[in-house]
Amino acid sequence: MLVLSVAVVRRVRPPIDIAGFVPQRPFDRVRVGYAAGVRAVLDLHRCHDATVRVGVVYPHQEIGDDPARIAAFAQAAEDLGYAHIVAYDHVVGAEPTARPPSWKGAYTHRDAFHEPFVLFGYLAAITKKLELAFGIVILPQRQTVLVAKQAATLDVLSHGRVRLGVAIGWNHVEYEALGMSWRDRAKRIEEQMEVLRLLWTQELVDYTGRWHRIDRAGIKPLPVQRPIPLWMGADEEVAVKRVARLADGWFSHLAPTEEGRAALERFRQYVRDAGRDPARVGVEGRVGATGAPDEWAQKAAIFRDMGMSHLEFRTGGSKLADLDAHIDAMRRFREIAPVFD
Repeated sequence: MLVLSVAVVRRVRPPIDIAGFVPQRPFDRVRVGYAAGVRAVLDLHRCHDATVRVGVVYPHQEIGDDPARIAAFAQAAEDLGYAHIVAYDHVVGAEPTARPPSWKGAYTHRDAFHEPFVLFGYLAAITKKLELAFGIVILPQRQTVLVAKQAATLDVLSHGRVRLGVAIGWNHVEYEALGMSWRDRAKRIEEQMEVLRLLWTQELVDYTGRWHRIDRAGIKPLPVQRPIPLWMGADEEVAVKRVARLADGWFSHLAPTEEGRAALERFRQYVRDAGRDPARVGVEGRVGATGAPDEWAQKAAIFRDMGMSHLEFRTGGSKLADLDAHIDAMRRFREIAPVFD
């Protein structure tokens, strides 16, 4: 039996409104097939534990490029009862030699990344329930209207299983390669999020902003979810405050510690300061498959008692031998972590 420390159980977690993460906008343009899509969205958000939704991170660097292996990992996650699968985004990786001292990237040109919209298009066809969570797309280096179209198409084809996480990124080489401005990315993402939500909820959009002009145009088909849940990733305090103001949820790097608990409480206060209800803004924590399995379970329990709405289990970076080892780790976490039904 796993015995948790006093620090884990001495606090009562705040209530989390899981239903609040289902888009609340009325489905006012119901068409043939959309009623079933709406039911699928509601089933998706109710099929998992009412306290914490637990997913897995796609181990993009470690299981190879064989489509059969990619399918096996995702289908194993679904069969084991995980709620979502998270994929990261990098279009190009930079060779790190002779970069400025400020260069701090975790990835280089040697690290493998499948383009997440294409990857999730593939996974949407071979899974039935897994939510497809972008954690995250580097939004300011992409064309906003094209992202809106891609996400809406994926949401339709997956029957409403998309959660789009966005952030500003760290790799200026990638921005340059894609022909996008590095310097204004933080301000630009705020306008991008506004444009995304307009395109996902209105048949026609007439919009003039600092970086966007849409002249009475729209995307068709609109997504099943209107709007698609739009989360953000952030670490720096100014970016965390942006999440609190604008996003439906936060892909966090919080630790299951007193320091992490304090940072989460600061975030919740930022949400209140923005006039929003923290119970309706999701937060996702991460448990890595490092150390002993009992440690994985203890970290998950701490995150649960901190009041996390979502967790992700990351098998990547754990020096696991092969695909079977990644699946075995998922199975073990599913058996022992006290955050499942």
